[in-house]
Amino acid sequence: MTDDHLVFVDTGRAAEAREPIHRRKLSHEVLDRLLSRLRTGEYPVGSCLPSERELMQMFAVGRPAVREALQALERMGFVSIVHGEGARVQALSADRLMAQLSDPAMHLLSNSELLLEHLKEARLSFELLMVRQAADKASPEDIAVLRSAMAEQRASVDDPMRFLQADMAFHRAIAGISRNTVFMAVSRAMLEWLEHFHKDAVTDPGAERGVVAEHEQVLECIAAHDPEGAATALANHLNRANDRYRLGA
Repeated sequence: MTDDHLVFVDTGRAAEAREPIHRRKLSHEVLDRLLSRLRTGEYPVGSCLPSERELMQMFAVGRPAVREALQALERMGFVSIVHGEGARVQALSADRLMAQLSDPAMHLLSNSELLLEHLKEARLSFELLMVRQAADKASPEDIAVLRSAMAEQRASVDDPMRFLQADMAFHRAIAGISRNTVFMAVSRAMLEWLEHFHKDAVTDPGAERGVVAEHEQVLECIAAHDPEGAATALANHLNRANDRYRLGA
């Protein structure tokens, strides 16, 4: 039994020895430690991080490791770096978080038609949730915002780029009724990503008046507090929009 046990232990060690141990860059260690202190509130929003020299002493590393870590924090949106002032902690927001995802998302979408189709499916499900919520809880002020967005759309049918911005504003206004900053940020991001890849289809001449009519149906259902009617009208609108995307692809 002892011999068997020894064989088992040796086999495990041999397998463990075959697993490479990856050394991390010092800047990654500094970044992790700073992130931990930010999460605990040791460095609150509006405060400045210690100077580069202080961080070098604190973590016993060189200036390049500290600078790389600070630059990574800046790219992530945690701090702003101003020459002569150092790194100041910024308040994070859902919009800022989604903005960090924008470039990687664009890269992925540009290389995959399947992902674009998945994005359209996700947008449809997401916006149906938003429009049901909007119809359920819209205040008179919310409906006034939607009517203002519709007025801008009607006034811009002969100006494709202005019309596109008004179109996106209408959909953002629906998400805004949720009062949920994550929903609002996701709505904005998905609209911007789809606009980037389907601008020609979205600004298809002659489609504007049809879009206005479809939006007006959605708006009237929201104003009547009819969640299912609003969802049906929006689904019809987005499915027709997706058909235009495919034709314009």
